[in-house]
Amino acid sequence: MKCEAPKHPRRSLRIPGYDYSEVGPYFVTICTKYQKHMFGKIIGDEMQLNDMGQVVVQEWITTAQLRPYVQLDEFVVMPNHFHGIIAIIGGECRGTARRAPTAFGKPTAGSLPTIVGAFKSAVTKRINELHCSPGGIVWQRGYYEHIIRDEKSLDRTRENIIYNPLSWSLDRENPDRQGEDQFDQWLASFKSRPEQRKELE
Repeated sequence: MKCEAPKHPRRSLRIPGYDYSEVGPYFVTICTKYQKHMFGKIIGDEMQLNDMGQVVVQEWITTAQLRPYVQLDEFVVMPNHFHGIIAIIGGECRGTARRAPTAFGKPTAGSLPTIVGAFKSAVTKRINELHCSPGGIVWQRGYYEHIIRDEKSLDRTRENIIYNPLSWSLDRENPDRQGEDQFDQWLASFKSRPEQRKELE
């Protein structure tokens, strides 16, 4: 999953015409602009978050607190990207939280693009306030997602997230990577691979 014109791009596994406000779990990955290491360092196979990394964690947790129709699962903040499993579970309060427009038109209340866009905007705002850097860019545009369809895929995705710091040497976002990641190869095996979604931020 390279960000910003990568040599080995992982495209979104988005299905044309799919309703991304559908109830169910999704695996999302969001990369920093230019793969910049902003959120901390891997030290001794553990991710050591800095103040910006802590903001990412706090805002991800807030994502579910603001939205009764959202449930969070495993997630991890890495030096230059974020992985998380987020489930849309339905409910009457969908669409009442912060919204972000998308390049495809008006925001769809309670949809994955709206949720992710609002999370990215909140993180950017807080980091810029923290570092007195108004207008600073934290994330690359868009994000990557994969629809998790069964328990086996959910378990595999959870395992990848939990052990992501341990496999940093194989991570596609690591400029010094030393091999191929099996989880990345598994994701690449899916046939429906449209381009990455872009949203206005």
